[in-house]
Amino acid sequence: MTAHSTEQHASDLRDVTITYLGAQGDGAAVLADGQTLHVPYTLPGEVVRVAPTDSGKWTAREILTPSPDRTEPPCSLFGTCGGCTLQQMDRAALLVWKTDRVMTALKKAGFSDLPEPQAFQVPPHSRRRADLAMRRNGKEILLGLHARGSTDIIDLTTCPVLHPAIMDCLPALRQTFRSLEGLYRAGDVRINLLESGLDILLVTDGPLSTADRTRLASLSAEHAIPRICWQRQGDQGLPETAAQTRTVHHTLAGSTVSPPTGAFFQATAESETLIQQAVLDALPKLNKRDVVIELYAGCGTLSFPLASRARVQAYEGYPPAAAALKNASGGTRLEVACRDLNRQPIMAKELAQAGCVVLDPPHTGAKLQMKQIAMGKPRHLIYVSCNPAALTKDAAALHAAGYRLSSVTVIDQFLWSAEVEAVCGFRHESSRRSRTGLSHSG
Repeated sequence: MTAHSTEQHASDLRDVTITYLGAQGDGAAVLADGQTLHVPYTLPGEVVRVAPTDSGKWTAREILTPSPDRTEPPCSLFGTCGGCTLQQMDRAALLVWKTDRVMTALKKAGFSDLPEPQAFQVPPHSRRRADLAMRRNGKEILLGLHARGSTDIIDLTTCPVLHPAIMDCLPALRQTFRSLEGLYRAGDVRINLLESGLDILLVTDGPLSTADRTRLASLSAEHAIPRICWQRQGDQGLPETAAQTRTVHHTLAGSTVSPPTGAFFQATAESETLIQQAVLDALPKLNKRDVVIELYAGCGTLSFPLASRARVQAYEGYPPAAAALKNASGGTRLEVACRDLNRQPIMAKELAQAGCVVLDPPHTGAKLQMKQIAMGKPRHLIYVSCNPAALTKDAAALHAAGYRLSSVTVIDQFLWSAEVEAVCGFRHESSRRSRTGLSHSG
C-alpha cells in the first residue's frame, strides 16, 4: 500500500466499498453524499479502511474484505515504482476489465450493436520498449521510473514487465553513465529492443565530451549494443549517433527496416503480431484496383502486412520514420509519403476512393484527420487505438457519419497498467456506387 502518516486519528479513518476501477486503475468508492473517493491499489467489491493523505488524496490502510481477483504482486517495487498500478489484480480479471474498458468506450461513442470481442494478453517479461529517467545520486546513478505522482526516481533493480535483455543491460549503463561529463544532474534513456539488438537514445542535460564518446563507444562494443545515439535536453533537432558498431535493423512481416533511433514499435513482439493479424482479419475483400490508405504508418508495422494483400498508400509525419519505411518498401505495392496529418490531413475526396482506410493514430487520437474521414465516408475503416478516451471521441464521429462496428479485438500489451490496445473494424452502410459513381468490390 502507499505510504501514509504514522500519526492517524481514528476519526480520520473510514470503511468504504470499492465499486469500480477508474480510468487510471484506482479503485473508486461512491459515498452516500455522492462524493467519490479514489483509492490506489484496491479492487471492485473490496471493503477497505481508508485514510486521507497529506496531499488530500486517500490511501488504503487495510483491506477488510479482499476481492477474489486479488493476488500477490509479482514485483517487490510495486506500490513504490510508478510503472504499474494493477499488479494486485489477477491477470485474467485484468484482461476482462480492459476488454470492458474498450467496449464501454465504444458504447459511449454511440454504438449499441457491438460484436463479440476477441481478447488477448501478452506474457510477463516481454516489453521491448523502455523510457527511463536518470539522475545522479551522489556517486551513483539512479536509472528507472518515477514514483507515482512524484519526480523521485525508483532505481529499477527488478521488473516483471521488461524483457530480460533490457534489464540485463541496466547495470552496465549505470556504470558508464556515472562517468559521463555531459550528465550534470539528470537525463533520460530510451531503449528499443530490435532484431539487431538494443538501440539506445541517451538524453543528457549537458554536452558530451570527447571522453564521453569514447566511453559510449566502449559500452557499445563490450555489450554488443549496435547503436547509441545522443541528444541534449530541450534540443528539437534530430539525435546524433554517438557510437555505432554495426547496422541497426528490424524485421516487420518479412521486410527489413533500418529504423531511426527512438522509433515507435508496438510494446512487445507478441502484441505486434496480434495487432497485425487483427488488422488483416478486419480487411474486406479487395479487388486489384482497390488501394488501402494507411495513416500514421510509422516504420511499417502495418504497412508491410497490408501490402501482402493490396496496394498501399502509407502516410507518416515523422521524416526519419517515413524515410526508413520508404527505403524498405522495395516494391510498387507500397507507396510512402511523409505528411503531417495533424496539419495536412488526407482529404475526404481521396479517402472516399479507398478500398479501406487503416489508421493507428497517436495517443490523443486522429483530430483533424478524423473530420475528413467522417466526411469522405470510405466504406471500410480499421482503427487501431491505444487510448479508450480518444477512441470514444473518434468513434463518435464515425457513428454520427453512419458507420457500424464489424469487429473488435482487445490486446493487453501493457501488463499491470490501465492502458489497453484495441483494433476496431468499421463499415459504412451506404453504397459507394451511389455516392461517387465508382464501382469497387468489398
